[in-house]
Amino acid sequence: MEAKKVVEGLHPLERGVLPVLKDGIVFTEVVSKSGLKEVEAMRALQWLENKKIATLKKDRVEVVSLDINGKKYLKEGLPEKKFLSKLTKDTTLDDFKKKAGLSDEEFNVCIGTLRKKAAIMILPGRKLKKTEQADRFLKEESLEEKFLSKLPLKVDELSPEEKFAYAELKKRKQIIKTDDEKTVTVHLTELGKDLIKLDLTEEFGDRLTAKMLKDGSWKKQKFRSYDVKINVPKIYGGKRHFVNQSIDYIKKIWLDLGFKEMTGNYVQTSFWDLDALFVPQDHPARDMQDTFYLGTQGKLPKDFTEKVKKTHENGGDTGSKGWGYKWSSEKAKENLLRTHTTVLSAQTISNLKKEDLPVKFFAVGRVFRNENLDWKHLFEFIQVEGIVIDPSANFRNLVGYLKEFFGKMGFPDVRIRPAHFPYTEPSAEVDVWHPVKKEWVELGGSGIFRPEVVKPLLGFECPVLAWGIGMERAISEYYDIKDIRELYKNDLKQLREIKVWMK
Repeated sequence: MEAKKVVEGLHPLERGVLPVLKDGIVFTEVVSKSGLKEVEAMRALQWLENKKIATLKKDRVEVVSLDINGKKYLKEGLPEKKFLSKLTKDTTLDDFKKKAGLSDEEFNVCIGTLRKKAAIMILPGRKLKKTEQADRFLKEESLEEKFLSKLPLKVDELSPEEKFAYAELKKRKQIIKTDDEKTVTVHLTELGKDLIKLDLTEEFGDRLTAKMLKDGSWKKQKFRSYDVKINVPKIYGGKRHFVNQSIDYIKKIWLDLGFKEMTGNYVQTSFWDLDALFVPQDHPARDMQDTFYLGTQGKLPKDFTEKVKKTHENGGDTGSKGWGYKWSSEKAKENLLRTHTTVLSAQTISNLKKEDLPVKFFAVGRVFRNENLDWKHLFEFIQVEGIVIDPSANFRNLVGYLKEFFGKMGFPDVRIRPAHFPYTEPSAEVDVWHPVKKEWVELGGSGIFRPEVVKPLLGFECPVLAWGIGMERAISEYYDIKDIRELYKNDLKQLREIKVWMK
């Protein structure tokens, strides 16, 4: 009863292969006997396997077949036979070489092969002479010729004589080649063995058409039943890279909070990346070991260079004593790959006027650090940057923005603790509580820009709340990624199966 029920749901391709199936039949035989295309036969067999009618055993085997010269010699004969047939009388090697009609390589191979088979002798004076074995060699089919005529063959099924011929021919140029081939063997289950005994010629309709409904012919038509539980191939639709999904979400958070986006170039001068942020010119972050310098120089902004110079040397009009050293414009001109998106904050502040305030900006951009690559460090990563320029802003507002952001990122518990950065005072590290690891995890830095940063660029003192967050660490937990390098490895399986960002 079960077999008859299964028959009603068979696809036409399945009906095409079932009559030719037997236990242990190979896929190539299924194709030739059924008359189906390879892709059709394989699809039918996979459907039968899903229905527990057959099982497919896949193996890889070494198969030896004819190469370019092998096809030629199978048609024209091996060069050693050609060599002997033209050697009608004793002659010298040099004279015969001109008459043999063989390439240098073929001629040399023939000499070695025929001497090995005792069909020729080389006498003093480089004289070439046939032996008594030569005529016998010419008349009889050699092991190598027999072997070539049987190809292709599986290497593990070769007889001792075929193995000898295989080893000899392998030494010669492009006569045979060995490839790994996949073989598929079909084995029938008990249900399959019952099915092949049944009459499968009865036709079942695949679709109900408008014409059939109109003329009523559907009443006489038997329709194929459909198994809605059967396994079907997974379909992986196109989608944005999961990191880009995260970036889009992060941008939406800040846009919904009324922030404007900052953008800018990857290549910046040291002036904007470091000097404008009151980072001293002897700071360790400026070393080649920490920063990618490009070996070129850019231009300094006329309106701000002198103000920043004085701020570094003696504090200028900020009320600070500065760093107390002689500031170098040449060092400030050096081009580098931006080490943080805070460079965009400095440039944005420099373009503001008092009447623009209050205003707030964010950036989600790629930055570059000369780091050693490991499971928690990248030399190229994405930083989430934010600034709020508001005369009435305070540290409590900063904490509020950070808690709001991380709450939307799935981290409701945020801890702010004291820290030090050259361009903020007060400065704070941002930690979030990891619900699985049960520990605090550092995700970024924050603070209020120092007057030495704000006044030279803005022209007056004003609170500027600022933060910078490493995006990769913030999103890794959601994707269950333990090694930060896996975010960008572009593994096709990972890209297909990884979950969509749905915070």
